[in-house]
Amino acid sequence: MNLTHLKYLVEVEKTGSITKAAASLFMGQPNLSKAIKEVENELGAPIFKRISKGVEPTEKGAEFLECAKAIIKQLDKMENLFRPEISGTNSFKIAIPRATYIAYAFSDFIKDMDRSKSISVNFRESNSIDSINGVIEGEYSMAIIRYDETYEDFFLSLLADKELIYKKIHTFKYMALMSANNRLASEDVITESQLDGYIEIVQGDVSVPYLSENYLKKTISTEKNRIFVYDRGSQFDLLETVPDTFMWVSPLPEEKLKKHGLVQKKCADITANNKDLLIMPRHYKMTELDNAFMEKLKKSVKTCMQ
Repeated sequence: MNLTHLKYLVEVEKTGSITKAAASLFMGQPNLSKAIKEVENELGAPIFKRISKGVEPTEKGAEFLECAKAIIKQLDKMENLFRPEISGTNSFKIAIPRATYIAYAFSDFIKDMDRSKSISVNFRESNSIDSINGVIEGEYSMAIIRYDETYEDFFLSLLADKELIYKKIHTFKYMALMSANNRLASEDVITESQLDGYIEIVQGDVSVPYLSENYLKKTISTEKNRIFVYDRGSQFDLLETVPDTFMWVSPLPEEKLKKHGLVQKKCADITANNKDLLIMPRHYKMTELDNAFMEKLKKSVKTCMQ
C-alpha cells in the first residue's frame, strides 16, 4: 500500500463508481479494480461494497478512508512548505451556493483581475454539504455555505467538528422571483397560498441531510407543481418565458431583474432568516485575491439590499 493507492481509494469514494474514478484518474478500470483488491487483501477486509448505482464504503472502509484523506492532506501540507509559490498567477478557488448576488460579485471580480498575470480559477456552485467537504479535502481554499437559521446549530457544530472557521456574509429572507408578466407581479407582498397552482422552479441538487424524513416528504409533495433544474441559465429562461413559474431566491440586484424582465416579491409567510457564511480552514490565510473578492461581495450585498 502506498500514497497512490490511497488517492485511488479516495477518488472511488468521491465518485461512488470504479468506472468514473478510473476515467478521472486516466487509468483502465481493470487496473484500478486490481489496485483496490490488493489493498483489501493487505487489510484483510473489504473497503467497498457494491450497490445498485456503483459502490460505497463498508463501515470499516469509511473509517479507513477518513484516515487516508487525513494522511493525504497532511502530506500536501508538508510538500507546500517547500514548494516555491507560483509567481505571476492569479489563483482563486471557492465553492458557493447558487446565488445571483454572489455570481454577480464574481463576474465583477474577474473583470477587474490583473491581466498581466495568468489566471487559474476554480469556481463551483454547489450545496452546503458538498462545499464543506470540498474545503476539508483541499479542493477549495474557502466556500460560502447557505442554511435556514433553524438548522444553525447543526451547521455550526459541523464546522467546529471539522475545524473550519466562518464569517457571516449575508442574512436574508427568501423572496419569490417571477416574470413581470406574472399575475402576482403587481402585488406589493404575497402569501404562499397565492402561489398555489403556480409552478415552482427548484434546484435539483440541494443536499439537505439534516432535515427530517417527514419534512422532506412534505416539501417534495406530488401535489405541488415543480420543475427541478440544475443550471442557472435554465432558471432565468423559464422564469422569463413561462409567466406562471416562480422561484424562491435571495434578493437579486435591480439591474439583473430588469435585464431578464423579472420581479421579486416579499412573502408574508416567510419568517425564518437564511444565512450565507464564508468558511475556511482554521489556519488558512486569505490572499490578496480572496480579499478583493470579498470586497466585491460586500458591494453586491449592499446593492441587493437597496
